[in-house]
Amino acid sequence: MWERERVSEKNVERLQYRFDGPEDAPVLVIGPSLGTTWHMWDRQIPELTQHWRVFRYDLPGHGGAPAHPVTAVGELADRLMATLDGLGVQRFGYAGCSIGGAIGADLALRHPRRVASLALVASSARFGSADEFRQRGVIVRTNGLEPMARTAPERWFTPGFAAAQPAIVEWAVQMVRTTDPGCYIAACEALAAFDIRGELGRIGVPTLVLVGAEDQVTGPGDARTLVAGIPDARLALVPGASHLAPVEQPGAVTDLLLTHFSTAWQDTLAAIPAPSFAPRLSAPVLPVAELTAATAQPEAETGGRTDPYGRGIKIRREVLGDAHVDGVLAAADDFTGDFQEFVTRYAWGEVWGREGLDRRTRSSVTLTALVASGHLEGLAAHVSAALRNGLTPAEIREVLLQTAVYCGIPAAGAAFRIAQSVIQAETTPPA
Repeated sequence: MWERERVSEKNVERLQYRFDGPEDAPVLVIGPSLGTTWHMWDRQIPELTQHWRVFRYDLPGHGGAPAHPVTAVGELADRLMATLDGLGVQRFGYAGCSIGGAIGADLALRHPRRVASLALVASSARFGSADEFRQRGVIVRTNGLEPMARTAPERWFTPGFAAAQPAIVEWAVQMVRTTDPGCYIAACEALAAFDIRGELGRIGVPTLVLVGAEDQVTGPGDARTLVAGIPDARLALVPGASHLAPVEQPGAVTDLLLTHFSTAWQDTLAAIPAPSFAPRLSAPVLPVAELTAATAQPEAETGGRTDPYGRGIKIRREVLGDAHVDGVLAAADDFTGDFQEFVTRYAWGEVWGREGLDRRTRSSVTLTALVASGHLEGLAAHVSAALRNGLTPAEIREVLLQTAVYCGIPAAGAAFRIAQSVIQAETTPPA
């Protein structure tokens, strides 16, 4: 009934997976949330495998999977497709939770003929802010995964469930603790960069958007954005559930998935027939009254040299954070606006965008240059940037010690005071 593959360390293009259910049944792919394993779906398996061959996978570095970090949702989707291609799976249904939902949305956008039907569980077209996820990566890089494990119950479950089910809460915490920190950080980077708000109108498969009514991570507001943008989407709100709704309200989630995947696949060319049953819903599935058209995308420039501004603003935001860049741009006026455009194009689009040095190295050089030139007013922002670019506090300390030798002890001393304050603020886990 089931099989498992532990992917070779040499085969970084495939994901660790398992099958459950009869070999001749149509395939339903199920994706996990960040910090969890395929076991988050255990309580859905008995019902789903009565009708489908369920394929579950682990994210890199999760559940004992090889730790090959991936920093883009699209690359995770590519690895999943490579795994399915190797198994000969052509057309399939897909359900995914949180980042697993993002992977499903990416598949529906780039491989629409492969995805027969889609369920996005506790997912979003844009996961919070990029700053939030990059900050999470800084905390994990400095403190390990314990802060994330300790706060997982309040992010994933309602307070009542957490109090009543301590064994399940501890099981969830252990999933986080056993995740590879580098892969967790890379997944945070993937979520920080993920934004398909302008592409939702291109998702052309029947879609169920399922969300816990008390989800504080990707809540009903995120779900309604998905439903408004996806032309053939329906909304299901699950009472008494937070982010990990499949764990907290397994019966309701299972009923909703059964109903969606048994009724949505009407394509006669699909390899996945609908089972002949109609389970009673545990939560309402509401049709969308009005659909919002997808945001029009600007046409790409053709011919000539590409304007570096677009790349520059992207890199500037990734390195310095949205909050910092928004503040600088908001403060620009008729007098300083041209200068900010120049900085974005030249410093960030032209120089920071070059491939000759990685961002860790560029941050080290920048910190040194600021100390050497005495421009300490910009140091705090670039200490934050260095943490975001992957330097640890210990490595920043070594950079500043090096500056003490070549740039002078007074300058380095002032830099240490600024850096210490920033590092304490950036790396202290939430209470």
